[in-house]
This record gives sequence, structure tokens and C-alpha cells, in this order.
Amino acid sequence: MHFSTSDHVQLDYTDEGQGQPIVILTGFGGAKDIWRAQIPVLIQAGYRVINLDGRCQGLSEHTAKGLRMSRRAVDAHELIEKLQLEQPILLGNSMGAATWFAYVSLYGDTGIKALIDVDQTPRMINTPHWQYGFKQVQWQDIPDYFRMPLGHSTFKHIDDATYARVKAVEAQAPFDAKLMFPLLVNHAVQDWRDVIRQLTVPFLIIAGAKSPFFNPDFAAVTAQMALRGQSVVIPEAGHIVMAEQSAAFNKALLEFLATC
Repeated sequence: MHFSTSDHVQLDYTDEGQGQPIVILTGFGGAKDIWRAQIPVLIQAGYRVINLDGRCQGLSEHTAKGLRMSRRAVDAHELIEKLQLEQPILLGNSMGAATWFAYVSLYGDTGIKALIDVDQTPRMINTPHWQYGFKQVQWQDIPDYFRMPLGHSTFKHIDDATYARVKAVEAQAPFDAKLMFPLLVNHAVQDWRDVIRQLTVPFLIIAGAKSPFFNPDFAAVTAQMALRGQSVVIPEAGHIVMAEQSAAFNKALLEFLATC
């Protein structure tokens, strides 16, 4: 399905199941199909699952407009408003999770039920007082570091069925890293720790123990900032936790959702 944003960009999404709504966002360069192993499990558990491709990702329109985190948060808000979702649970991997931090920064958390962050630190830049950023990136590395390939995001292969679906989408709508570069830099320079400290809803971080991008210790450190934060580290998983260790991920996800 498609909807048009207030700045006239066509975004692609799916809307399946009934019950408590969960809205999903994928990370930089990814398509919503990466959640193939979660959608049926969530539907069976009684959730309505809305899975959105952000602008320039997957089957959504590729455009130079609005390539900043705040605009992506507005996009998600406009879809939530369009579908008249009440108290949705927000779930995101990587930059998808950071988009939800931007969302809470703009709209607060009174309108949501819970927030789930999959392997995304609240601050990408390392400093002497924050050693949980992206690899070893520091301020002097910005923006040139992100002009280079980021390297593999996974520790192990994602499951074959998910891989095939993701590749089919890539063939249909190739990801344009050059077009998205401004967004990547905008993402990299944010610091969402103040947003997390103000969260009042249940907050879960699921990190990959073998993430090539982040020290998994960030999960416990960040969860402690939130009033109702908790964290889980999935063994033998990289950055794309939900597709590398889907069974363990789904178990952790459902256990958290049951407490909400």
C-alpha cells in the first residue's frame, strides 16, 4: 500500500493483522522485507503490524527531499495519523530506531505504548565520555568517514527466505547510497540521550553480541537512562539481529510485549 506525505512523497507500507498496533521501521539502506520472520509471529500473537519503508528505501519513492531524521519522524507520524492508530508500539532497527527517538523528541511519548530499539546506540560519535558510538568514529571523522563503505552489518548469514525477499526488492528498487548520504550524516551527528532520559513508556533495547557496528554494552548503559528501560543481548548476532537470530529475537520481543 502507498500513502502520500505532506511534502508529496509516496511511501510504501504493509498493514496486516488486528489488535494492538506495532509500527516497524528499518535501518539505513534496508527494506521492510528484512522483518519477514517477525510479521507472522506478531500477527499470530494478536498484533496489527504496520511495516513502513522510509523515503528512499525499499519500494518507497526515492527523492532528495527531506533527507533528515526529523522529516522521517514526521513521515511516520503522518502514517500513524492516517491509519488512526491508538497507542502504537514503535519498533525499529538501526536508523529506524533512531527515527523513533526523533519521533519522541517531536511528539513526546504520551501517544505511544512502548518503544523497542534494535541495535542502535543513542549517540553515534565517540568522545572521551561516550565510548558506545559507531565503531571508532569521532567528531574529526565527520563527514568523510561516511563517504566510505560502512562494512558488513551482519555476523552470520540471514535466513535464506528473508535474504531472497530482500534481494528481490533491491533488484526492483536499488538503494542509492550517494543520494542518501546527507541523511546518513544527519543521523550520525545526533545525540538522543536526552530523549531516552525523558521516556516514561516501557523501553527495550535488543543488541547483537557480535554487532560489527556497536559495542553491545551500549544496550545496558542506555537502558539505565530510561525510567522503564531494559536490555537483551542476543548471542551470535550482528547488527541485523532479527534476521540473523530470528528465533531468539522473536522470543525476546514477545516476552517484552507480554509485559506491556
